[in-house]
Order: sequence, then C-alpha cells, then structure tokens
Amino acid sequence: MSEGLRKRIITAVVLAAGLFAVALWLAAIWAAGVLTLVMLAGAWEWSALLKARTFAQRALYFAFLAAMMPIVWHVTSTPEGRYIVLIAAVVWWIVALGWITLAPHAVAFWSAALAGALALLPAWMALLRLLREPRGAQWMLFTLILVFAADTGAFFAGRRFGRLRLAPAVSPGKTWEGVLGGVVGGALVALLGSSWFSVPVGTFLPLCVAAVGFSIVGDLTESLLKRFAGVKDSGTLFPGHGGVMDRIDSVTGAAPVLLLGLTVLGVVA
Repeated sequence: MSEGLRKRIITAVVLAAGLFAVALWLAAIWAAGVLTLVMLAGAWEWSALLKARTFAQRALYFAFLAAMMPIVWHVTSTPEGRYIVLIAAVVWWIVALGWITLAPHAVAFWSAALAGALALLPAWMALLRLLREPRGAQWMLFTLILVFAADTGAFFAGRRFGRLRLAPAVSPGKTWEGVLGGVVGGALVALLGSSWFSVPVGTFLPLCVAAVGFSIVGDLTESLLKRFAGVKDSGTLFPGHGGVMDRIDSVTGAAPVLLLGLTVLGVVA
C-alpha cells in the first residue's frame, strides 16, 4: 500500500468517526452549527478558486455567501420556498453538466463566483432541513454516507479498472469505470437505507442513484474550477484528501437532489 493511500484511508476513518460523533452525540442545533462551519470553510476555500487578486476580494465573497445563508433559510421556511430553491439547484447542476461537457475552458471570475453560491447554499440548506426532520440525524448521516460510499466505489473501481476517461479536459483521472463503481457503491447503501427507513426500494433506489449522478457533477465542477485557479486541491486540511471542498464537492450535488426527491415522494415534509 502506498503512503498516499495509507494517509487517505486513515484520514477517511478519522473523518467518519467525527461525522458519526457530530450526528449522533450532539444536539441538532449543535450539529447544525458544525455543518454551517464546514460550509463556511468550504466557502472560504471556494473564494481561492475565483483567482481573486486580493485578500479583500476573497473576504468580500466569503462575507456575501455567509450573509446569504439566513436569507436562504428564511426563503425555504415554507414548502413553496424549498421547492423553488431545490428545483433551482437541480437546474443549476444540469447547466453545470453542460458547462463541463461543452465549454470546460469558459471560466471567469463571475461564473466561478456564481457556481460557488449555487453549489454551497442549497446543499447547506438541504442538509439542515433534513436534520430537522424526524430521525433527522439519521437522514443527514445517510446522505453523507451515500455520497462517501459512491466516492469510495469510484476511487477503487477507477484505480483498478479505469480505462475510459470521463472528462479529460476537466479531471483526467476520472473514468467511466469509476462512475460505475460509484453507482454500485451508492446503490448498495441505498438498498440498506430503503430497509432502514422503510421506503419502497422501487422509488428510493432510483432517487439515490440520481443523487450519486449529481454528486459526480458536483465533483467535476470543483475540478473544473481548480483547473481554472491552477491548484491541485482546494486546501491542505486533510492529509491525502485535500481541503474541505475536496471532501464536500460531491455532497453539494447530491444533497439538494435527495431532499427534493424525498419531498416529492412524501417521505419528508
């Protein structure tokens, strides 16, 4: 086992332990606070992907996203507001897929800044709204485990079988074989989740697979912007994993899709 892979596994185990501790041991309000801090850390890292020329520009962007959080929370306090924000998020990720596929080099400060707001704010809202549901800590954990299982499946399948490049202009290391591994990993978690939450597998499995698909778009979008900024990782906080955004980029794509689907199915309010 290589040193890099060893660091990656150890870091993943520590992060998983921390995740379970936050979700299961902390009161919901404190868990929400931790999630908010994580998203704010992601916002700060995203500000580095804008190729901002000064610290003040980064700080202004960070402050803008922070100020938008209570506004988004207020707007989504009604079912109608939640639908608007969640549907807007889904539309954004479809647009992002077109961006990645058709114009991966067409990136500017404004588009990178807009992408950050559309990625981080709906995902933050979705996780916190799930946390407020009955069995909210379990739903939040499930969302994160679904994404991490897909990421893990994609990593090892791509490492072992990867041949066909997924998006070479954006992320040369990602392959279609990795995508298949990610879908399999996510599907296994979805089957367990269907039983745990007593949700019909016929509707729950396709929803979770769709969330995995959008998680891949979230990952690729951050990769596109890292190439624009000329950096390999969004940060150096986690050995073998990079920064906060490198850990939650997939979550930004999956969380709004999962919440929207669960709401449409009547599983959550």
